[in-house]
Amino acid sequence: MLIKKTRGWEIPESRVTPEAVFLNRREILAASGLGLIAASLPGMARADDDPSAGLYPAKRNDRFVAGRPITPEDINAHYNNFYEYSTDKDLADAAQALKIRPWTIAFEGMVEQPKTVGIDDLLKVMKLEERVYRHRCVEAWSMTVPWTGFPLADLVAYAKPLSGAKYIRMETFMDPDMAPGQNQPFYPWPYVEGLSMAEATNELAFMVTGVYGKPLLKQMGAPIRLHTPWKYGFKSIKSIVKISFVEEQPLNFWQQLQSSEYGFWANVNPEVPHPRWSQATEQVIGTNDRIPTQLFNGYGEFVAGIYKGMEKEPLYM
Repeated sequence: MLIKKTRGWEIPESRVTPEAVFLNRREILAASGLGLIAASLPGMARADDDPSAGLYPAKRNDRFVAGRPITPEDINAHYNNFYEYSTDKDLADAAQALKIRPWTIAFEGMVEQPKTVGIDDLLKVMKLEERVYRHRCVEAWSMTVPWTGFPLADLVAYAKPLSGAKYIRMETFMDPDMAPGQNQPFYPWPYVEGLSMAEATNELAFMVTGVYGKPLLKQMGAPIRLHTPWKYGFKSIKSIVKISFVEEQPLNFWQQLQSSEYGFWANVNPEVPHPRWSQATEQVIGTNDRIPTQLFNGYGEFVAGIYKGMEKEPLYM
């Protein structure tokens, strides 16, 4: 007799949003007359506003099972952190000021040849896929999101780093006229994040260019952002313009702001509290359910091996 062992973060298949329902949502909305209403809502940009719209939706990669229902788009689109535009969660209106074309990404540092590429040219050489990932914020809330993009490992290969590169450093745009939050002098702009090369080339690390079967919404970090589902959400830098390969561990935005509360690794661990609140549970946005948090956000089978022998490091700050 075959016995299936259920992992701690999994739920019954009957509770997961069926793929056919998710993929056909735009057709359903259009048929009911709700599509035009949704397109007119603040922060719910129409896919045909983006020149890359024809690339979406992409085929889902079923290797990555979230084990939770997908957070509805209308909720996710209005519950975001993007401090460049506001410290409030409902910043969708403000983020529409983000100009996503032209958009270039510079590859610098320890690479065979520095180069700058336009986002649309980059999309032409990357194979897009959809992955449904859980997202856990350090603020102790969570979502489940259908991201579209490509493995960060593919981007590393594209950049051709030198063998001495130990870390990847990412940087967002700097434009206080376009992003009023960057006029706040107490924040260390521009936003910077980093990963070790082992983390960057792990199969879970994902460069996101789309969401809910269409180009990425501006308030979610268009046109390109990072998602590392085993880490707290602040590691997933938005609106990236520069990627550097470096030998020294980069100091990220939140470390610069408050190093006693935030560190480089930021791996999800329910047993290590934030200095001001517990990380043992999380609130699921959209349902308000309070559920136990899983080590590595439930993705330990993919990433735990990266950190063996590093027990003395502050891996969970």
